[in-house]
Amino acid sequence: MAQTQQGNASDLATHSPQSLEAYTYQVIEEQYCRIVKQEKKVLADKDPEALHQMRVGTRRLRTALQVFGSAIDLPKAGSAQRLRNLARVLGKVRDLDVQLASLEQEYRPNLNKKEQKQLDTVSETLKKQRLKAFARMKAVLSQPLYQELKTTYAHWLQRPCYTPIAQLPLSVLLPDLLGPLLSHLLLHPGWLISSKEAAGENGVMLHELRKACKHVRYQAEFFTPFYGKAFEDWVVEIKELQAQLGDFQDTQVFLELATKILGRELHLPELQATIEQKRRGALVNWEEIRQKYLDEGFRYHLHRMLLQPTVKAGQVHPELVG
Repeated sequence: MAQTQQGNASDLATHSPQSLEAYTYQVIEEQYCRIVKQEKKVLADKDPEALHQMRVGTRRLRTALQVFGSAIDLPKAGSAQRLRNLARVLGKVRDLDVQLASLEQEYRPNLNKKEQKQLDTVSETLKKQRLKAFARMKAVLSQPLYQELKTTYAHWLQRPCYTPIAQLPLSVLLPDLLGPLLSHLLLHPGWLISSKEAAGENGVMLHELRKACKHVRYQAEFFTPFYGKAFEDWVVEIKELQAQLGDFQDTQVFLELATKILGRELHLPELQATIEQKRRGALVNWEEIRQKYLDEGFRYHLHRMLLQPTVKAGQVHPELVG
């Protein structure tokens, strides 16, 4: 069993700012606070952005556990699986918010009155589904498991527990922390799917690639203060790619929902044309992007970039991290 080291939050000032320990604490504290800060707003259900931010915070905290898991000793009640379960409950409501917004803002205005009337049936069904999903989410946020999750992190932040590796300088460990998810991204089979092959099961594979991009982006954003402009530009590129694949996935999901609600013989030519236009727009530069990420030189550049942090950990001001 790995040895652990404990300390009060107030003791952090005695630790080197270059240590993995201090930075791990900083990241976990920030993401935990991001979650609990949004809780009351989420339950008030007046601003969908609050739910989005709480879901993002949950995902980022889960990513932090992937990145810093070897440095911390955390009770099972705060596990990545617990965070995944919470994110799924939040996600069901958030995904319906996204579909309803697309319906009202992107699809409906482009349809004739006959198709708008049919789309109103889809809207009413989605709203009913959201009521159920929200009730489920509200129940989960009041259950002991969620309260235990919060308590676990609150207690850990008061008396953090680390493994011995946490004492090593962060600057030494940066490539090792960033490398695994980059490898997962570059080895993803989604890069082999052309825009002409993006339907059906291949569409599901592109959705999985989108999730891989999201995890890499969250992870990379933890460390942007330690790298230069090339790294920042790459993070922006991954964020844009995630958004494009997200738009493509949203069209897939909406078409499936509409077909399920209105019946298999879906005949809404204007809606289908609007959806197809959005699909094409989402993948307009996909061939260029995927060939770039399949290129040997570019892949080597990414790995090399991770090996060359431009700022030492101790030189980063805490306010620049987040």
